[in-house]
Amino acid sequence: MIEEKVILVNENDEQIGLMPKLEAHEKAILHRAFSVFVLNSNNEIMLQQRAHHKYHSPLLWTNTCCSHQREGETNIKAGTRRLYEEMGFVTELKELFKFIYKAPFDNGLTEHELDHVMIGYYNNEPIINNDEVENWKWMTIEDVKSDMEQNPDIYTVWFKIIFDEFYHYLEDHKI
Repeated sequence: MIEEKVILVNENDEQIGLMPKLEAHEKAILHRAFSVFVLNSNNEIMLQQRAHHKYHSPLLWTNTCCSHQREGETNIKAGTRRLYEEMGFVTELKELFKFIYKAPFDNGLTEHELDHVMIGYYNNEPIINNDEVENWKWMTIEDVKSDMEQNPDIYTVWFKIIFDEFYHYLEDHKI
């Protein structure tokens, strides 16, 4: 199996190269990524619990899906592809904002990403891919915020950062 490559970018989100995903995380090199938040008509976020065999952050809760764009792939196309691969459904996505963050893991890897945050809406149950996802649930935005404060160790490092940005975006924009 060929290791997937990530798109290396500068702080202006301009592509400056490609690198194998693991190497980019070992060296903490800035690369393009995306995070998808799916909400239902009750304003609840669909969270996923990462599969137990993932090489980092296994069994931790996180946003609906996130990953890396492939070369030549738009942010929306990448988000749509990965949402289907992990959660088994397709819905229209809208890009909200982008920002840069850096988050180290316990295993020595580091996420250093220019993250494109997207939102979509869906009211049904997903058909999860067990290679990627252990479990899923709906939670209100306020319940996520509260639970994250009380139980920070059950959430991925990046989700805690991204959720804070997403929460403030929703406060400022009232979608």
